[in-house]
Amino acid sequence: MTSRACPCGLPRSYDACCGRFHTGAGSAPTAESLMRSRCSAFVKGDAGYLLRTWHPQTRPERLELDPRMRWTGLEILDTTDGSAFHTAGTVTFRASYRGGSLHERSRFERVGGAWVYVDGDFLD
Repeated sequence: MTSRACPCGLPRSYDACCGRFHTGAGSAPTAESLMRSRCSAFVKGDAGYLLRTWHPQTRPERLELDPRMRWTGLEILDTTDGSAFHTAGTVTFRASYRGGSLHERSRFERVGGAWVYVDGDFLD
């Protein structure tokens, strides 16, 4: 698996990119890197990682992923704040899947020093 490209769209292997966050070997240093790792988790069907990186106040009790869903790409359209110097940030993205795409502006915050997904607004 080390030679396979990361589903987040960056030119690195999955293991060297988002895979290390999924295994707990590292944590996402920015809101954008968390967004990318969460997209990769959707591709990989890693509901546990998605729940662990969800804000405790907005996290669902369970997450059922559709195994038939085929995510095909991610395009980051805009970021606001979300660096090592911030406590909050937004990432606007378009995630493509077989048959359509999802356009969202996601909000992220730091909880206990780690970036987590809060919620998002669907855009046209």
